[in-house]
Amino acid sequence: MLARTHERDLLCVCGLAAVEALFSSDPGRVERLFYEPRLAGALARPRRALAKTHKPYREVEADELARIAGTLRHGGVVAIARPKPPLPLDPQLAAAWARDGRPLVILDGIGNPHNLGAIVRSAAYFGVARILLAERPDQALPSAASYRIAEGALDRVMLYRAPLLAALPALKRFYQIVGTALQGGVPLGQLRRDRPVALILGNEESGVDPATLALCDAVATIPGSGQVQSLNVAAAAAVLLYALRSG
Repeated sequence: MLARTHERDLLCVCGLAAVEALFSSDPGRVERLFYEPRLAGALARPRRALAKTHKPYREVEADELARIAGTLRHGGVVAIARPKPPLPLDPQLAAAWARDGRPLVILDGIGNPHNLGAIVRSAAYFGVARILLAERPDQALPSAASYRIAEGALDRVMLYRAPLLAALPALKRFYQIVGTALQGGVPLGQLRRDRPVALILGNEESGVDPATLALCDAVATIPGSGQVQSLNVAAAAAVLLYALRSG
């Protein structure tokens, strides 16, 4: 029998898009639902799903919803749900993944949950199916904040986790491993690509770890005007994923 999730481990999923994606992908994770009266009609299907499993849902006013969510930016609806931890990476699956030709996104210590959510949202927009998170203490994991920013994408993209120094050599058989750096790399469009790309994005302050960068097949840099030093990592992710899609 599965152990019951402790109340403190439950997650607030806010916003209509995120809640709809959660109910579409895994409604059994939802324990309770709270919403403003104006969204009752839009939430008819989730309410029916909860009624079938005898789980509570109710209308609340905006101030109570803010208290439940812990933020004013709740979008009018909050689902209290069990988390979905990233899966351990099985490198043997990489061959099958690579056959679809889609990029694999690898996050090497993205520490800000808002950046995590924004990157996952961009990845879903550009058709990325999987994201690998580095097994390191400064790597952000799915949270209420990242769910809010991802706008449902955390339930559209599969997340995996692994120590990168062990995982990258196995992935290299099927993917071209491309690190990113502020300078010293080449524009992504100039790379000769003979395999799908596994794109590594690094920590907001220190970038891709040097040991990880040493395992890459190539390093990409986004050319700019030089008037500011860099892009936010989430913005850089969107630019690079667009370049992969259009290239």
